[in-house]
Amino acid sequence: MQSKIKNEYGTIAIENEVISRIAGLAAMECYGVVGMAAKSIRDGFIYLLRLESLSKGVDLANLENGELVIGLHIIVDYGTNLAAIADTLQSNVRYAVEKSVGMHVREVNIYIESVRAEER
Repeated sequence: MQSKIKNEYGTIAIENEVISRIAGLAAMECYGVVGMAAKSIRDGFIYLLRLESLSKGVDLANLENGELVIGLHIIVDYGTNLAAIADTLQSNVRYAVEKSVGMHVREVNIYIESVRAEER
């Protein structure tokens, strides 16, 4: 699927995979985020995604009025403030996508799938 932006010069089509990757990379820059998560439908386990497949942890919906709704499935570090992580993520991802793509982001929804405890 594609997101389309129309202007006086024509139409710009951007693949959703590109927008998802931008959102995933912006999320990974936030303090306390260990990585993006993917859930295995078959066995119900949560998997930490590699850098090259970050977009699998991002849900993207294009609304009819040209706005985006982004859902991020993340894994966080144990002992971090979850509300602070979510606020930072929403702000950073919204800024990165709007700046890079030029589309308005209506919502950034955060789904904390797991907490990683450091092995000591």
